[in-house]
Amino acid sequence: MTKKTGADSKPDLRLVGTEAAVYDLMRAPQSNAERVKRLQLEAHALALEEIEQFEKLLTQAAEKAKDIASGGDAYPVGVREIAARLAADLPPRAETIRTIVGRVG
Repeated sequence: MTKKTGADSKPDLRLVGTEAAVYDLMRAPQSNAERVKRLQLEAHALALEEIEQFEKLLTQAAEKAKDIASGGDAYPVGVREIAARLAADLPPRAETIRTIVGRVG
């Protein structure tokens, strides 16, 4: 499936794991065990996608915090201080999440 929003946009390509399978509507009903396994695999894939989005949001929040921290007198001192701490704290947290997912994923 590709998404086109502009002339230079790239298609949305995702790798599909070897355990993924297209569900054939014409085949016989699955056993309960097969169905449970398939649903667990789908839930795992969905969770990984959500974690990936979360990690990207943390990275974006760190970038925004860095901008605010270096924004000068336009921002209140307390806000700049909190933003500076977040800018320093969020990237390692995002990296930790990435490492955990890499081990489990």
